[in-house]
Amino acid sequence: MFTDIEIAQQAAMKPIEQIASDLSIDKDELEHYGKYKAKLSEQLWQRIKGKDNGKLVLVTAINPTPAGEGKTTTTVGLGQAMNKLGKKTVIALREPSLGPVMGVKGGAAGGGYAQVVPMEDINLHFTGDMHAITAANNLLSAMLDNHMHQGNALGIDPRQIVWKRVLDMNDRALRNVVVGLGGKINGVPREDRFMITVASEIMAILCLAEGLEDLKVRLGNIIVGYTYQNQPITACDLKAEGAMALLLKDAIKPNLVQTLENTPCLMHGGPFANIAHGCNSLTATKWALKMSDYVITEAGFGADLGAEKFLNIKCRYGGLKPDAVVLVATIRALKYNGGVLKDMLQTENVEALQKGIVNLEKHIENIHKFGLPVVVAINAFPTDTAAEIEKVMDKCDKLGVPCALSEVFTKGGEGGITLAQKVVAEIDKEKAAFKPLYEVEIAIKEKIQRIVTDIYGGDGVVYSPKANKVIKRLEELGYANLPICMAKTQYSLSDNPALLGRPTGFTVTVQEVSVSAGAGFIVVLTGDVMTMPGLPKKPSAEKINIQKDGKIMGLF
Repeated sequence: MFTDIEIAQQAAMKPIEQIASDLSIDKDELEHYGKYKAKLSEQLWQRIKGKDNGKLVLVTAINPTPAGEGKTTTTVGLGQAMNKLGKKTVIALREPSLGPVMGVKGGAAGGGYAQVVPMEDINLHFTGDMHAITAANNLLSAMLDNHMHQGNALGIDPRQIVWKRVLDMNDRALRNVVVGLGGKINGVPREDRFMITVASEIMAILCLAEGLEDLKVRLGNIIVGYTYQNQPITACDLKAEGAMALLLKDAIKPNLVQTLENTPCLMHGGPFANIAHGCNSLTATKWALKMSDYVITEAGFGADLGAEKFLNIKCRYGGLKPDAVVLVATIRALKYNGGVLKDMLQTENVEALQKGIVNLEKHIENIHKFGLPVVVAINAFPTDTAAEIEKVMDKCDKLGVPCALSEVFTKGGEGGITLAQKVVAEIDKEKAAFKPLYEVEIAIKEKIQRIVTDIYGGDGVVYSPKANKVIKRLEELGYANLPICMAKTQYSLSDNPALLGRPTGFTVTVQEVSVSAGAGFIVVLTGDVMTMPGLPKKPSAEKINIQKDGKIMGLF
């Protein structure tokens, strides 16, 4: 079989005007970024906002192996399959970050014959959204440090600065830095940190803002630090929100691309799911719902991370009501959760699969807690055996949950027809009774407790002294009534990546707590979650190259 990039380079793409025309988008509502990608203008939203919504399908997954389980591939393939069934469908995805592209995990355009194209552009600079977010974030950092250098009229305590610089690259050397060295002319020396761009609060704000004015208000609400009297200092106090919004004036517009089978895709925003809320922009999802009968979207990592945040944060702010959830499972991930080492996952092991299938069972239970129907998609790999597939099918049958083998990686939309049929049947069968897991009015610790006990299956929560102090401060400052954004490992339902399957009897340790006042949620950091990843021993960048004729090589 060809590599992903070889398949993508053979694609018969349609001009983006034609893809737009299929969605009844006028050419004057497009802002071109080359022949095959475009941004959608605000005038389009003004024209379509009064239309009825289509059906919303969320694609999520069980706890993954380090290589991922093909959630984006399944999302793309399902969208292609839905169109083959004659259902007018739009896919809504996150944009890739250059860090994972050059690191180890890869891009976010799908794989095999279920890809979004042009995949080279998408996985590299695309339409510049990541760069705009990086610039806006670092403008705020520069204005903050400049304010302190110019006399610090606001009385900002340099020991209580919480705003960090960002870079869209995996660079562990920048995790902890000192700025302002070199004498008085170079600013106030202080400790600082870099995060990867997708971990920036500005990324979360972009993905939750509804329009330019809302974006500007949210940017102004960002807390950059505290005074010596422990009062918050915001971007608005620094008069930075206007210039930041200007830098994001194009980035806030959704991007239109297509799949290998010319299914439309809105690809916009890209917060990580283990350190942020892990969903594409609310704007893209809402616009897609107005232009189609079905929208297929995804939430990052396992359902304990991306899906929980999609349902408790994104749906709450956007007034979204999902109609069904597709839960991606792989035989290898189930065996991994059953204790099989990474280099042994290709060998048949029904016993380990039986042990690890409890992870699937827990995620199904969790989705049902939100009042949503679920369809399990077994993302097929060549090493899967008939006995292993049958074991998963039997388990789903006993649980009363539809299950389908998805072969979209090798067959494209045709390999997802059965899955698509089961998703449509499930939506038609019963009206979803979606409800968030908790009400935002309850106490901060009670919301955290609810997530830990109901979603993770833990016994309780342990707080560090620092976390307790911050929670008390947030309550005093009036930030208690915000949803929770849990930051934890994606490999386990717990905060310990070594506890696989369906662990019980554990507690979750909250190390740090902070408020993303602009995005509108409280970030709860558990375990050892990196906000600036590092490159592996053999990064993907070593294999990526460009020939003299401009052909890109080695990009997956």
